[in-house]
Amino acid sequence: MRNVIFVVVMLLLAFMFVSCEKESMIEVEKTQSLPDVQQKAKTSDDAALKSGPGLPFTLTDNYIVEFSGSVEQLSEAVSLLDGTVDEVFSEISLAKVTGLTNANAKLLSKVKSVKTVARDISVQWIDPDANLVEEHIGENESFWPYQWGPVAISAPQAWDAGYTGEGVRVAVIDGGISSAHLDLDDNIDFNYSASFVPGMNFDEDTDDFRHASHVAGIIAAEDNNLGTIGIAPNATIVSVKVLDGGSGSFANIIQGILYAAMEADADVINMSLGGYLPKNDDISHLKNALIKALNYANHLGVTVVASAGNDAIDMDHVGPWIHVPGDLEQAINVSATGPVDFAFGATNFDRPASYTNYGQRVIDFAAPGGDYVSLSDYWFYDMILSPSSVDAGGSWYGFAAGTSMATPHVAGVAALIIEKTGGNLNPAQVEVLLKQSADDLGKPGKDDYYGHGRVNAYKAVTQ
Repeated sequence: MRNVIFVVVMLLLAFMFVSCEKESMIEVEKTQSLPDVQQKAKTSDDAALKSGPGLPFTLTDNYIVEFSGSVEQLSEAVSLLDGTVDEVFSEISLAKVTGLTNANAKLLSKVKSVKTVARDISVQWIDPDANLVEEHIGENESFWPYQWGPVAISAPQAWDAGYTGEGVRVAVIDGGISSAHLDLDDNIDFNYSASFVPGMNFDEDTDDFRHASHVAGIIAAEDNNLGTIGIAPNATIVSVKVLDGGSGSFANIIQGILYAAMEADADVINMSLGGYLPKNDDISHLKNALIKALNYANHLGVTVVASAGNDAIDMDHVGPWIHVPGDLEQAINVSATGPVDFAFGATNFDRPASYTNYGQRVIDFAAPGGDYVSLSDYWFYDMILSPSSVDAGGSWYGFAAGTSMATPHVAGVAALIIEKTGGNLNPAQVEVLLKQSADDLGKPGKDDYYGHGRVNAYKAVTQ
């Protein structure tokens, strides 16, 4: 395994400066010589949709129905109202129903065995509107010098202690992972990876950058002396596609959570996505349906890790809004940290990222997510480097920043803990070990930006 290395690399190229929004990234291909620079503007993803503090959601033609009777009773009632029970989540007494008019949905809600009927919505869980620049920067066999994230959480020391995530299964609930990527292909479980987006395979996505690949690489990019290395490089990745282009419905996400927990036998679920919902409204039925799915996953022993959001919002004082799933008790909520001017030797990896949501009530842990506030031409080295897309030119890598990037660092550490303990811990016990091993930063105890602290992989597997 690699030892800790602090190498500052400055590529002597004429880079085009690009102003950032919520998340920026640069993709790196390893097939051309260093001076051969090719750049083009593109859109990327991540910052949580602000359906309350910002953009609206979109209504779908589906309804999520909570019922107390039998599936047969529900099907009969729905059929009488010209609808169809499309999916049944019997373990949590929910169903996805299609074909109802608004009037018939109201009639269904009055059926004795029906508790709630909620119109499903499609949410832009991952923001597609950030700026992106693609670059070819050489034929390096390893991008380890650019990876400050593993160093910040002492992951190399954990590897040297013998913990790499071997035997642990991590489900990435996201868009489509690039299954042919040289840093991911050997760690993906192709048999159990699945798509819940109609007409698309688990490794397809209209998101050219491949947010899901970037997340998966942070968790478990292979230790193959090529490209990058993940926090748990021997863990198994299960790709659960519930989004396309960063967008998807609550029904898709609920189905993905249940699949990951029940069929794919995941130990950890990573959810680098988020949206804002009102705390008390008819739409809160969707939040409650999501809680039921997460509760069931926790019941089956699955640790769920989610992103806190990228809007620099104090979630302790945000009024009637909640950011889901991160703010829910069933998920470990992760804020982001990042240096300024890593390319020039900066090592303050624990500085709160400029965009991260915060709040003592909601943040559980902090982890490297990167930042983009440097005025240097080499600002992008402050972000997180990980796999992205694959095309005829080869496997691509990208620098990106967001709580989406912080979350898989924590999921990777959780995988190391589960490996060490033989998979015998429940999610609450995994979280206790994360708390006991985290570096307490900021004010003593739980605080706004770090929660219980910034995770420490080495302490997590040795104390």
